[in-house]
Amino acid sequence: MEAVAAMAAGQQLETGHETLVFALGQEEYGIDILKVQEIRGYDAVTTIANSPSFLKGVINLRGTIVPIVDMRIKFNLGNVEYNQFTVVIILNIAKRVVGMVVDAVSDVITLLPEQIKPAPEFGSALKTEYINGLGTIDSRMIIMVDIEKLMTSQEMELVDAVA
Repeated sequence: MEAVAAMAAGQQLETGHETLVFALGQEEYGIDILKVQEIRGYDAVTTIANSPSFLKGVINLRGTIVPIVDMRIKFNLGNVEYNQFTVVIILNIAKRVVGMVVDAVSDVITLLPEQIKPAPEFGSALKTEYINGLGTIDSRMIIMVDIEKLMTSQEMELVDAVA
């Protein structure tokens, strides 16, 4: 009987989504941990002329030129401050390396399918095609972002041009 319960628990864990949780403003967001290559402190970037405001510039990461996108600017979160908690999440997406600046990284959690609710429909007033759903764990609500879909979207194609 215990073996069956342990096997059932193991199967539940296998169907869970390992999620890296990060903060942008007052909200928590989650992305698939398998897309994350590394997490670094924020360093100065080399700016690129005529780039959109959310593209902070590029860094040289061990010989690879990596475009750095500030998600706080991309999501129109108002005043952007760089402090000791500001980090860059280095992502490996569609055979490219891209960095995204966030306010802080909090933890890695496992969300089971029943803990992820569909994103609400807002009509055309708000773009939600990059939101996979809302993860709930205890009293926390985590906005699940399809980071690959966002970073490879048409509006982010400039990241392609720089990379």
